[in-house]
Amino acid sequence: MTLTSLDLKAVGPRIRMMMPHLTPLEAKVVETVFGRRGFDETIPLKQIAEEAGVSEAMVVKIAKKLGFSGYRDFRTAVYEYSRLPTAEMHQELSVDDSSAEIVQKVFRTSIQALEETLAILDMDDFDRAADLLYRAQNRDFYGVGGSAQIARDVSHKFLRIGIRASVYDDSHMMLMSASLLGADDIAVGFSHSGNTSAVIDAIHLARKSGARTLAITNYDNSPLAAVADIVLCSTAQGSPLMGENAAARIAQLNILDALFVAVAQRDYQAAERNLGRTMSAVTSKRRDRGT
Repeated sequence: MTLTSLDLKAVGPRIRMMMPHLTPLEAKVVETVFGRRGFDETIPLKQIAEEAGVSEAMVVKIAKKLGFSGYRDFRTAVYEYSRLPTAEMHQELSVDDSSAEIVQKVFRTSIQALEETLAILDMDDFDRAADLLYRAQNRDFYGVGGSAQIARDVSHKFLRIGIRASVYDDSHMMLMSASLLGADDIAVGFSHSGNTSAVIDAIHLARKSGARTLAITNYDNSPLAAVADIVLCSTAQGSPLMGENAAARIAQLNILDALFVAVAQRDYQAAERNLGRTMSAVTSKRRDRGT
C-alpha cells in the first residue's frame, strides 16, 4: 500500500479493515497513531514506540503488516489521510451533546462512510457483480438481522423492474437454497462483519454447488470474503454508542442502489416497461381500497 497506488481517502478504510487481524498490542499501536493530536511527518519512530509501549521493531512490523513498506510510508499515509476533510468529519458522540451536535455528528459520519466507500469500491468487481445479477436465472440473498433487511430492500427494488430475487434469513433455509443452485445462478451473502457463520456456510455451499457468489461486507479479509467470488466492501468508522453498523448500512445501501441501476441499465427498456407494470398494479390496488 503506497500513496502512489492508493486514493488517500482509502488509507483509513484499508487500515480499519485490517484491525480485526491485529493482536491487541498491535491494535494499540495503530490506535496510538490515529488518536495522537498533532500527528505529522516529523514524528519519529522512537516516539511512537514509547507512547505505545512497544519496541521500534514492533512498530515497523505493524506498518508492514498493514501493507506499507515501513514506518515512514505508514506515517506519511496517515498524515496525508488525516488532513482530508472527510477524515475530519468523524467525531465521537458524547452524552453532553446537544440535539444539533448529535445530528451533525451522525450525518457527518454517514457522509464519511459514503466518501470512503466510494474510494475503495473496485469498479471491475462492481461491473462483474452487475453482469452476474442481470444474467442469473436464480438470485438468492442470505443475511440475518440488519443484513437481512438490506437484502430485502434490494430484492424489492429488483422486483420493481421484473428481476426476481429470494431472501433467506434462516440458516436451514439458506442451506436448502444453496444446495439447489447451479452454474446459472448467483448467491449473495450480506454480513457487516463477514463473520456470520450461517451466511458463510450458505455461500460456501452455493459456490460448491456451482453458483457464482457475491459478498457484501465491511471487511475484505473476512471469512465471508474468502469464500466469495466477488466482494463489494463498505467502510465506516465506528463509535462506542453507534458502532460501525449504522453508517456501514447506509454505505451498503448505496452500493446496492448503484448495482440496481447498473442492472436496470443492461436492458433499460425492459426495466422501464416492468417498472410501469408493477407500479400500475400497486396504484390500482390502492385505488380499489380507497387509500
